[in-house]
Amino acid sequence: MRNPFALKTEVLSTEMRLLLALLAAEKGEDLPVRHPELFRGMDWEAFIELAMHHRVYPNLYPKLKNLGEDVVPAGVISCLYNYYSRNTFQMLHLSGEMEFIGGELDRKNIRALFLKGPVIAKDLYGDISLRTSCDLDLLIPLTELAGAESLLAGLGYVKDDYIHTVLNDWKWRHHHTTFTHPKKGIKVELHWRLNPAPSREPDFEELWGRRRISDLTRQPISYLGQEDLFLFLVSHGARHGWSRLRWLVDIKQLLLQQPDAGKLTALLRKYHYYHVGGQALTLAGGLLDAEIADGLRNMECAPKSRAMAQQAMFYLERMINLHSIPVPDDVASYHKRHQFALLAPIQKFKFILSFLFPYPEDAETLPLPKNLHFLYFPLRPFLWAWRKTVGVQK
Repeated sequence: MRNPFALKTEVLSTEMRLLLALLAAEKGEDLPVRHPELFRGMDWEAFIELAMHHRVYPNLYPKLKNLGEDVVPAGVISCLYNYYSRNTFQMLHLSGEMEFIGGELDRKNIRALFLKGPVIAKDLYGDISLRTSCDLDLLIPLTELAGAESLLAGLGYVKDDYIHTVLNDWKWRHHHTTFTHPKKGIKVELHWRLNPAPSREPDFEELWGRRRISDLTRQPISYLGQEDLFLFLVSHGARHGWSRLRWLVDIKQLLLQQPDAGKLTALLRKYHYYHVGGQALTLAGGLLDAEIADGLRNMECAPKSRAMAQQAMFYLERMINLHSIPVPDDVASYHKRHQFALLAPIQKFKFILSFLFPYPEDAETLPLPKNLHFLYFPLRPFLWAWRKTVGVQK
C-alpha cells in the first residue's frame, strides 16, 4: 500500500524532481518514456551537484548509465561513474579497516556495535558500492570508552579533543568523540550514546542482546538489530533535518526488509520516537514511493508525523549543510525550532531543564577550582546574563 499523503513539493527544482523520481523508481530505463518532462530543460551541472550533496550518486549511476546520450549527456554519465568508482574503493578501504578495528577490539574484549558504514551498506543494499560513507561509527559501553580510546591511539589514530566539559556533562550533552588516522585518512567516531540528550534510548546491553552479525568480513562484525537500526536511522536523520536524501533512501531500503511492525512501534513509543518514525515514513513514502506496511500506517498517518514531514521539506527545498560552519542565521533559527518541535513533551521539559545545568562556557567566564565547580549551579543565571550582554549565547 502506497503513501497517500501529498507533501508540498511545488517549489522543488526540476533537477530535484528528476533526482527523486530516479530514487523512487526500481529501474531508470523507462523513466524517459513515462515522464519525459523531467528531462526537459535539465541543468545537468546542478543535477550532479544535488547528487553529490545528497550522497546518492551511487544509487543514480546504475539507473542512468544505460540511457542514451539523447537523454543523458555522456559527460554526466562519465562524471557519475568516476564518483561511483571512487566511492567503491573508499567503501572497500573502510571495510578493511572496519574488520581490522573490530578484530583488535575483540582481542581486548571490548564489545562494539558498528552503527553505519560498510556493514549497513551491505545489510540495506546488498552491495557496499551503493552507499557512501566517509567514516566508521561504532557504539561501545561507556565503561569501556577509555580502553577503546587507548586502543585507537595505539593503532595510530589521533583524537580530536573538541569537547569542552564541566561537571561531566560530556556524558549526556555529547554522544561521540572523533579519531582520525593521519596516514590512512580514515575517521572513526566512537559513540557511547546513539544520540545526545535529551534523547531516551536503549542501553548498550539491550542493543547488544538484539545485535546481528554481518557476513561482510571474515572477522565477525556486530551491528544493530533491525528495529534498533530503524530507531537509530530515523533519530539521526531527523536530528539533521533529513538534509541529505541518502538517509531517506536508507529508510526505504530498511522497509523492504519488513521489520516487525509491532516491535518497531513499541520500541519507538517507549523511547519517544513515535512521531519521528512517522515523519521518516511520510517522507520516504511521499518522496521515494517507499512501501509502508499496514502495521506502520497509523504511525505514518498521525497528524504530527505528517506536519513534521512537511516542515522537513525546508531542508530539501535548498541545499543545506548543517556541518558547514557558520550555518546561515535563517537556517540555524529554523533548525532550532524544528528540532524542538520534534521532541516529545517529556523531552522538551528535560531540554529546557538542561539549561539550568552549568555549561563549559560558565567555567571559561569565571574559572573556579574543580572542587568548587558545584557553585556554577547558583552562579549560572548571572554568568549567562553577563555573556548575553557581550553577545555570547550560552
